[in-house]
Amino acid sequence: MKLFFVFLSAHLFSTHPLVDSLPEKFMVVFTDKASSGFSLERPAEFLSERALQRRIRQGLYPDTLDLPVSRRYVDSLERLGLRVHSTSRWLNAAAVLADSAAMVRVGELGFVDTVLRLGRFFEPTLQKESKSRRPQRREDFLETDNPYGFAHAQIALLNGDSLHALGFRGRGVLIAVLDGGFTRLDEMAVFDSLFFQKQLLLTRDVVDGDDYVFESASHGAQVLSTMAAHFPGVMVGTAPEAFYACLKTEEVRGEYLFEEFNWVVGLELADSLGADVVNSSLGYNLFDDTTMNYTHAALDGKTAMASRGAAIAARKGMLVVSSAGNDGSTPWRRIDIPADAEGILAVGALRPNGKRAPFSSLGPTADGRIKPEVVAPGVRVVTGSPYAPRLSMASGTSVAAPLVAGLAACLWQAFPDKSNAEIIQAILQSSDQYENPDNERGFGLPDFMKAYRLLKGKE
Repeated sequence: MKLFFVFLSAHLFSTHPLVDSLPEKFMVVFTDKASSGFSLERPAEFLSERALQRRIRQGLYPDTLDLPVSRRYVDSLERLGLRVHSTSRWLNAAAVLADSAAMVRVGELGFVDTVLRLGRFFEPTLQKESKSRRPQRREDFLETDNPYGFAHAQIALLNGDSLHALGFRGRGVLIAVLDGGFTRLDEMAVFDSLFFQKQLLLTRDVVDGDDYVFESASHGAQVLSTMAAHFPGVMVGTAPEAFYACLKTEEVRGEYLFEEFNWVVGLELADSLGADVVNSSLGYNLFDDTTMNYTHAALDGKTAMASRGAAIAARKGMLVVSSAGNDGSTPWRRIDIPADAEGILAVGALRPNGKRAPFSSLGPTADGRIKPEVVAPGVRVVTGSPYAPRLSMASGTSVAAPLVAGLAACLWQAFPDKSNAEIIQAILQSSDQYENPDNERGFGLPDFMKAYRLLKGKE
């Protein structure tokens, strides 16, 4: 495992000399993986044992997509004076920092298939650890008589409390969370158990190339709290006993195509680590550089980098859960990327009365598939607060998705020999409009106890 992470680090932020100005980031797609230095006969050199076991359980085995990119090709780019930010084995590409003139020469190299501009480059942020602010104290919170505290209603609507009552609370399942930052996560009382029980296995900042993620945005901490919180009487999440990996992939200072590349790199890291479930409450359609904007025709699951990455992750045996998007009331209206990917669960948001929240993005995909697949509570959802010893409320498909992701992990704990596709099918079949799906609520609101009975063969 240690060797694996050393290898990963070597492909984030090369120390090669920089050219005078590096205002842009580009994706260089390679023609092949020649001279990668790795072999499918030695998969333990680039995949963790946990990742290999997840594949084996589902009858899957490593293939050429799993092989790292060619080290020789990366070295060649660095010798040209380019700075390699990161590499993607699934896209067989490198993200590099350079000026446009340098990239013209790169495009003429024999081992380069395509060069794509990804957008503006932002210098890494400095870590700002809070040394003067004291962590939240448990005694400062209001408590209830309900073990789930103020989060009971949102779990009960999915019948997740019944699944928990059977003893399935996510134990042994690894959930990777891709987000824009996890500010003050390490100071929030709702996560005390996460640290005391050593359930946080990895933090990684793909954007800045380090391991510090408790910065940039509080969004990730709020998303994570709906799953990982374990504060009886105050707030309990949907998978309080699962393992977690927090991966920062979003650049919060701007919207550019390189965020999708980061997202795929984060997803590959989750795969290599051996994650079972992935939650992503991120979405893409419009960018600060309007030439990068997508049209509805791109929502085919095959066009966008992130959508292709999500589909590959599903084929590698991971259960990917993506927020559908909050564009239902905007001119775009449709789901965001990567919610259009095949083989994943895109989650829309419900109001407390069971109707679709007006902001929740709509389907279908460009090729006519039902989206979102399911819906979950997404209005006034209880979350942890990074800023004070209290809880807060949030609305959006960003909080609907992790409610489903956490309970999917609990369901998989109950049936570890099932495939990701079988778990997804049970969730769909348990939903309240499975027989008559539409592009507002998908197959509907899941009942995770019914999904359990379906997998048990009792429904």
